[in-house]
Amino acid sequence: MDEPGVSSNNYVRIFDTTLRDGEQSPGASLTSAEKIDIARQLVRLGVDIIEAGFPAASPDDLEGVRRIAREVGTPDGPVICGLARTTKNDIDKAWEAIQDAAKPRIHTFIATSDIHMEHKLRMTREQVVERTREMVSYARSLCDDIEFSPEDACRSDPAFLVEVLGVAIEAGATTLNIPDTVGYITPAEYHELITYLIRETPGGDRVFWSVHCHDDLGMATANTLAGLQAGARQAEVTINGIGERAGNTALEEIVMALRTRPQVYGLETGIDATHLTRSSRMVSNYTGMLVQPNKAITGANAFSHEAGIHQDGMLKNQATYEIMTPETVGLSQSNLVLGKHSGRHAFRVRLEELGYEMESDDLNLAFQRFKELADKKKTVTDADIEALIADEFYGPEEVFHMEGIQVACGQMGMPTATIKLRGPDGKEHIHAAIGTGPVDATYQAIDQIVQVPNTLVEYRVAAITEGIDALGEVTVRIRRDANGRRSFGGHGADTDIIVASAKAYLAAINKMLAYTGFADLAPEGDAATIGVRAPAAT
Repeated sequence: MDEPGVSSNNYVRIFDTTLRDGEQSPGASLTSAEKIDIARQLVRLGVDIIEAGFPAASPDDLEGVRRIAREVGTPDGPVICGLARTTKNDIDKAWEAIQDAAKPRIHTFIATSDIHMEHKLRMTREQVVERTREMVSYARSLCDDIEFSPEDACRSDPAFLVEVLGVAIEAGATTLNIPDTVGYITPAEYHELITYLIRETPGGDRVFWSVHCHDDLGMATANTLAGLQAGARQAEVTINGIGERAGNTALEEIVMALRTRPQVYGLETGIDATHLTRSSRMVSNYTGMLVQPNKAITGANAFSHEAGIHQDGMLKNQATYEIMTPETVGLSQSNLVLGKHSGRHAFRVRLEELGYEMESDDLNLAFQRFKELADKKKTVTDADIEALIADEFYGPEEVFHMEGIQVACGQMGMPTATIKLRGPDGKEHIHAAIGTGPVDATYQAIDQIVQVPNTLVEYRVAAITEGIDALGEVTVRIRRDANGRRSFGGHGADTDIIVASAKAYLAAINKMLAYTGFADLAPEGDAATIGVRAPAAT
């Protein structure tokens, strides 16, 4: 890895915080298994640092970070980072979680803006400086790689920032991160601030400088690029730009901006851009947060052209209206890929080309699902295959599994759905319900079996591919408590949109149960009798 320095290198380290800051997005809760899947995908993508979570937040978060450190934090893999406030307990928890990684990092932070110090911390500037000195020193006694962030840096007094950052370097910090915590600053201001801090901070030439920008005013990507131009060499980003409030800087936007405009930035990353689309879809499916169609790089319309003038130009020369090719970001342009007469070998090769490596048992199951889909569709596209794989193999751990569904609807009768689920007790449960429509009837039937109250807060339907036999994709979001902040997303895909709707709703319920615990599902309140865990203490 490059040595610290302002302009001595042109390599930008990609610090991915999808699993920490990204998961703080309302509705973006992830199970431990999903976090591991995303972490492994981030390794394939080539990120330099994975901020795996906030271990002090809960025992489940600590265990999730520890599992990533053990399974993903290999000697040739990325740095595994845990976030901690500047308290001994938080730092201890972070170290406990990441210490098994080959390359561990503790990231500790404290607010430095007057509004945060006065109203949130209730601390003076002198107390913040002393806390920084004490806790960065303590973190360094445990771990050689320490990142320090002055929270709300962009609304802090620059001279005070220099003082705090100088103390952090003296105490052992190796990376200094300057976060625009509330998305307040503009690109010109951020460039000026980073330039000032690098120049004025004692020891600033001995550390890496990092940028972390939020998108409250829609300037996260522009601000991050401005910070990199000013000399920062680490960019803190998330897949799809998810995160608190309006989100973070999107990884795919920074990577492709640097790659597409080398004459402007003269910087490079170690990211394999062909994994960008797959990474985006995985995070979208797991979190239940759809990518807007006009999203840069990974949106459905990013490489679509409808205007006649644009289409004419594209037919004559693709470069007339595309500054990058779809293939560079992992978006295949294949239409007819496979069909019902295709064999297992061709299917396996296509999966490998799409970036999926499967063991024989999973491959057999995937091939069986592909054949079922090919019997229903005339052509099977790459998008169909990726949706099938995501739906079958990258969903939440199942508590309830759908065995079958039958729906009757129309103007002449009442919409009725009959659902068969296999519960955590291993038994089949069948129930029928009437609703205002087929989806409502299906969800009511599921609710009657699961018996866990929740509120449906979002329901979206999209066609993955074109044509009347298109594979339909449904995304839902539910809350256990109608007034609660945490919501749970689910994703389902099928040629039958009612089946896809049932899969998505059941996936959200399974995710909610996996997160909250579900001892109340046991027949007599004994979770052990049906092999499920009781809710964790908090």
